[in-house]
Amino acid sequence: MNVENLTLDVQQQIEIAAPQQDVFAGMLSQLGEGNTTPDEQPLAMQLERWPGGRWYRDLGDDTGHLWGFVQVIKPPALLEIAGPMFMSYPAAGHLALRLTEADGVTKLSLRHRVLGLIEEGHREGVVPGWEHFLQEVKSKCE
Repeated sequence: MNVENLTLDVQQQIEIAAPQQDVFAGMLSQLGEGNTTPDEQPLAMQLERWPGGRWYRDLGDDTGHLWGFVQVIKPPALLEIAGPMFMSYPAAGHLALRLTEADGVTKLSLRHRVLGLIEEGHREGVVPGWEHFLQEVKSKCE
């Protein structure tokens, strides 16, 4: 096994014609209760919006899946989450979402890095999954 098989580094960005504060709120909504899969199925996600807060999928009846913990939250410019995300196997992940505004347009930049035993299905699905996330934030905010 080589290092490329053990790492994942996804970088994406989108420009949204909305104020940074609104995009940050839309981003939090999409990460939380507004989260859907690319085929528009709800994920029942919850995001506790403070340092150390959990990001998890709540399946009800005390069942679910911990995706990560809020490492940094600095509204309306930065959110970082550390954890395995959707990977239920040995993996350490870090998600950084940065927002900058210029001339009424907010750029939302995403970087998701992972180290671990990454399954091929996750490797293939992560890029379109994050593209869907960014497009949903854009749709909510514009």
